[in-house]
Amino acid sequence: MPEITAIDDLTDSPHAEVFAERQPRTVRLELDAGDGVPAHTHPGTNIVLHLLSGHLELALDDEAYELTPGEVARFSGEREISPQAVEHSTALLVFAPATE
Repeated sequence: MPEITAIDDLTDSPHAEVFAERQPRTVRLELDAGDGVPAHTHPGTNIVLHLLSGHLELALDDEAYELTPGEVARFSGEREISPQAVEHSTALLVFAPATE
């Protein structure tokens, strides 16, 4: 039997883990307008970021991308990531082990 959870029921902020064992790591990221996450990396992973609501500016290394609801960004965790909320935003991120 699957476990079914609404995104809104994942309430830890700004990161709510979907799986207790964190393999694969999947989180709900919620940021208020103007808030962001400092630049960092996730070595050894590939990342999928699906913006559910709001408007994010996603900095990857020295490049910036505007994301709107429904858009998906896929990138290497080796890149330096820093999401910033232009308006209140909720995203789902999946961190999958990178393969060689």
